[in-house]
Amino acid sequence: MTKAEARVQSAERGRLTAKAAIASATVAFLLLLLKAAAAWRTGSASMLGSLADTGLDLVASLITLGGVRIAALPADYDHRFGHGKAEAIAALFQVVLISVSAIGIAVHAVRQLSGNAVTGDAEYGIGVSAVAILATFLLLRYQRGVIAATGSVAIATDNVHYKSDLMLNLAVIAALAIDQFIGLRGADAVFGIGIAGWLLFGAWSASTTAIDQLMDKEWPDEKRQRFLAVAAQHPELRGIHDLRTRTSGSRDFVQFQVWVDKTLSIFEAHRIMDEVEAKLAISFPDVEILIHPEPEGHVGKAFRTAAGNPREEVP
Repeated sequence: MTKAEARVQSAERGRLTAKAAIASATVAFLLLLLKAAAAWRTGSASMLGSLADTGLDLVASLITLGGVRIAALPADYDHRFGHGKAEAIAALFQVVLISVSAIGIAVHAVRQLSGNAVTGDAEYGIGVSAVAILATFLLLRYQRGVIAATGSVAIATDNVHYKSDLMLNLAVIAALAIDQFIGLRGADAVFGIGIAGWLLFGAWSASTTAIDQLMDKEWPDEKRQRFLAVAAQHPELRGIHDLRTRTSGSRDFVQFQVWVDKTLSIFEAHRIMDEVEAKLAISFPDVEILIHPEPEGHVGKAFRTAAGNPREEVP
């Protein structure tokens, strides 16, 4: 693939992911209005939890939209590695919002259990939840098409979150039906506490992913080994060591050192590095690679890795 073709492909990927994020934000905004009215009319803790989750969906979709646009910006003088970490920073902001909302929902549900609040108009709340299920299902189908075409991590994460919304809306329907039609008055509050716990669990999961990116955590070992196996296929490499990896937004960065025949000219060594990069680009597209060649047997400062971090040596 030429650089021109890569730029066109990147622009198309950005257009599709932006459209998916806009669709997600639009659905969340419309459902937010419906659920706000339903929460007001029913007084339901589970509906309030669903409302909060939809509000967070809207924030998440807007953050995703901003994130994919900022992350797609090319590297500049002040950001030589690009802008991918903007997604992780935005995710941490979202975690705070989720946690505050979950605590508020739990407090409301506890008050219901103590008898200080009642629910009503279950039919309206159930109807709104049914509309939410249909709209979410259609959005998920659209997102799957975009994910298949672009491989976007941001849209894939958004898709996972909306899948959980299907279960959440079903839980609201069950809570209202059990509370008012069967007469188990504490059911809605219990479901509300469960939803609050679900939101907190989601916040914790999102925070760990964001922190891993901000802290430049290494790739999973399985992915590292696959990368090394592809890189080591070149017949003129005499060894690979000091593999370092990290992820920033939807982009991966890799740097490593290789040993080559000490009699090679700079031109020949550079040719080998280009061939290794071209081979890796097939199996690991969208990865920025930095290779440092060394004469076979040379042990430089970079070879002495940090304490406790094993070095790779691939013959």
